[in-house]
Amino acid sequence: MMYQKKKFRLGHIKDLKCQVLELPYQGEDLSMVILLPDDIQDESTGLRKLTLEKLREWTRPENLDLLEVNVQLPRFKLEESYELSTLLASLGMQELFSSKADLSGISGARGLSVSKVVHKSFVEVNEEGTEAAAATEITFVALSLQLTEEYFTADHPFIFFIRHNPSTTILFLGRLSSP
Repeated sequence: MMYQKKKFRLGHIKDLKCQVLELPYQGEDLSMVILLPDDIQDESTGLRKLTLEKLREWTRPENLDLLEVNVQLPRFKLEESYELSTLLASLGMQELFSSKADLSGISGARGLSVSKVVHKSFVEVNEEGTEAAAATEITFVALSLQLTEEYFTADHPFIFFIRHNPSTTILFLGRLSSP
């Protein structure tokens, strides 16, 4: 388990009956956001009501409180690899994979085309903190003083995502079923 006691943004979503914890990465452009249900309701982690719009609204920093939080997260590592060539071609990028491709802006070589596009991602949480995508390590910063102390113990299934904060784009979404 990873144990940390720091000031983090924490909230509770009444509609979903779950806690929300934001763990900022160094520079604060990226954050890991964890949605931890109060109880295990079903195999969906009790999050069937979740939509992208609601997720963005409920996890906005201004909807969370900056509190001293005792965080306990299980150690885990998720890695995934996706072959995107077929998907990109189906989205209208067929020429990129053919001899008709014009990649002269990348290379002066003629007849250059793309043969394969692979996306690889990983997320790791261990005793030192959390790493994601480009292996950027988290640095925790205390921003203000409050006396309330809270507990966030992820000892049952939860979902998490890595968010690019300036654009609110979700870069990675995962579910941990057996912490």
